[in-house]
Amino acid sequence: MAANPKTTLYVGGLEENVTEQVVHAAFIPFGDVKDISMPLDQATQKHRGFAFITYFEKEDAAAAMDNMHNGELYGRVLTVNFAQPQKIKGGEQGWASQAVWADADTWFERQQQEEEMKRLNAEHLATVSAAEEAERKKLKEVREGETEADDAVEDPMAAAEAEALKAS
Repeated sequence: MAANPKTTLYVGGLEENVTEQVVHAAFIPFGDVKDISMPLDQATQKHRGFAFITYFEKEDAAAAMDNMHNGELYGRVLTVNFAQPQKIKGGEQGWASQAVWADADTWFERQQQEEEMKRLNAEHLATVSAAEEAERKKLKEVREGETEADDAVEDPMAAAEAEALKAS
């Protein structure tokens, strides 16, 4: 069912005795019908109560939907809407209306972007670590310089007291 979703209708609420010929006869007044699909129940081999009708023209599909929605067929009220694309397993969210491999290019691009981000983060961390190490060395040198300067120049109060003791 790879048809244009605007030309394919979902028809729900079909009575058990409805056949493809009956559906065709009910929907042909609105335009040329390209295809009718009535999925079967595997256990009972009867249709599951709905059908998909594909028209050649989207205007015909719109007219059929407008006229047949909430209409009656074999005593049952029909639900007629544009069909949604068939969901297939795969894709990035687990279910998609596209093939599993359809998002392969974006997946590869995303993987490359993630690797590039990891590389940039590693470079950033290395730069930060180098800057922190340089800062630590600088502080260490400044502190060592302060202790040497303290040893070279005595405390002025202590020097004054020592001179006062010598004078007395």
